[in-house]
Amino acid sequence: MGIKVCKFGGTSLADASQIKKVKTIVDADPDRKFVVPSAPGKRHADDQKVTDLLYLCHEHAKQGLAFDEVFKLIHQRYEQIIEDLGIDLDLSDELDRVKVGIAKYADRGADYAASRGEFLNGQIVAKLLGYRFIDAAEVIFFGENGRLDNQRTYEAFSQKISGDERAVVPGFYGTDHEGFVKTFSRGGSDVTGAIVSRGVGADVYENWTDVSGLLMADPRVVDHPKAIDMITYRELRELSYMGASVLHDEAVFPVREAGIPVNIRNTNKPEAAGTMIVATAKASSDMGSITGIAGRKDFTVIAVEKAMMNAEIGFGRRVLGVLERHGVSFEHMPSGIDTMSVVIADTELDGKLNDVLKEIEEDCDPDSVEAIDGMALIATVGRGMSHTPGMASKLFGALAEAGVNIRMIDQGSSELNIIVGVQASDFKTAVRAIYSRTVGV
Repeated sequence: MGIKVCKFGGTSLADASQIKKVKTIVDADPDRKFVVPSAPGKRHADDQKVTDLLYLCHEHAKQGLAFDEVFKLIHQRYEQIIEDLGIDLDLSDELDRVKVGIAKYADRGADYAASRGEFLNGQIVAKLLGYRFIDAAEVIFFGENGRLDNQRTYEAFSQKISGDERAVVPGFYGTDHEGFVKTFSRGGSDVTGAIVSRGVGADVYENWTDVSGLLMADPRVVDHPKAIDMITYRELRELSYMGASVLHDEAVFPVREAGIPVNIRNTNKPEAAGTMIVATAKASSDMGSITGIAGRKDFTVIAVEKAMMNAEIGFGRRVLGVLERHGVSFEHMPSGIDTMSVVIADTELDGKLNDVLKEIEEDCDPDSVEAIDGMALIATVGRGMSHTPGMASKLFGALAEAGVNIRMIDQGSSELNIIVGVQASDFKTAVRAIYSRTVGV
């Protein structure tokens, strides 16, 4: 027998009927020994997440206003879940303490209020499953710098949690260096699930949500894209960076470092295998070695040209020095013998572009410098791309046939992806063309 940690998202725990599905899933595999629940999410499109209601309570408390009516909605939500589940659990006293705490800690920020959704829901899930409830504040710790205190956290796991027991650890929060509740800035319960997985030495971290794994392209752009059966952590990072809606880096770092695979699963379709995120994997010949396609809009390219640039020592450093002085980070820097282009997100250049161009002129004395706005970047990612003859030809041929003009090409040293720059107006057309030719429909 092994150990599986199961994180369930807000949609998976929105009401009693969803929570019953969670119980069925956990009961189906004796290896599912640890459960990390989120707060109840939306039950329907017009509903409110419990966490959003808690944030609203905090805003009222911070301004010295009463929040009784808002908190009443939260109280009723949990009472309804308990009643519908038919479990013997009374959270009235706990809810009263939460209400007092929201007012008490309002001046410290929203962390306490925001975390209580998971805290309360964790007790309900633990009662239903018959698992031990462990407050995340007892095992997850942040240092003075606001980042996870790895040593203290994993020591707490080894002292308080045995791999042989069964427990529920609520997601999204821990304790800061002063002993107060602190939430994760990104990733929420996903991060907690990864930390618990590493803390108990899990064999697999199952991340249960409302989709059956990751998709090879954005379904808002490509109709019915194929699912990704297996993806490496490196590919995940590339796709996530380029805008794909996947787990954030911080949410997988603890398990990535420990070599624990992540399985993205669908609570509403537990029979689906989902997507496995692993450290290494062989190229997938049946999909042309493409793992996924993702992209982002709103970039500007600063194109610099100067004869004999390659012979002028320090030229590139001076260009980048201008960006550094203005606090501007860049995304890519493709170059030729006499040219170099710096790709920058528009948010980085807000109000700074003219000054940057002027200083490049002054510091570098180029033959020309031009800013090309309205650009989009599209990354085609795959671990076997560099070993697949004709892959670049397929990609560029598809764009040519679709009438898309390529403004930039960049391939990383890892040869894990090929990035093309196109006009933002051609973004959807380009993604669809690349998908159709490299993946097939």
